Amino acid sequence: MRDRILITKSDHQKLSHLIAGRLAVSTPDREYLESLESELDRAEIVAEETLPADVVAMNSRVTVKDLDTGDTKVYRLVFPTQSHAENTVSILAPIGTAMLGYRAGDTIHWRVPRGVRRLKIVQVLSQTEVLAV
Repeated sequence: MRDRILITKSDHQKLSHLIAGRLAVSTPDREYLESLESELDRAEIVAEETLPADVVAMNSRVTVKDLDTGDTKVYRLVFPTQSHAENTVSILAPIGTAMLGYRAGDTIHWRVPRGVRRLKIVQVLSQTEVLAV
């Protein structure tokens, strides 16, 4: 696991706003919000135009391999309100928080409800700016 992850200034602002808004009210996803907040705290914030193409940002399509099961899936990392579409994963889901800011080739060890998963970011297929949260 890397000490620092890369996040665009825009994503950092939107995610910080999401966390603040949800923590201001009673919410069942407090644990996931705090986990995301910890990730933002260790992030290196970069301008959108300088983010390398192989870094997972919000709305990126990413190929991920589960190193324990061998399963490979393609997900789009989205905000919670957008997670109803097929093959999307919310930033508040453990795997969503785990992927943010990592690069193709990175292996991630991340705690999920059933234990620790080992995931490899195989490829970042696209990075597309999210227009609305």
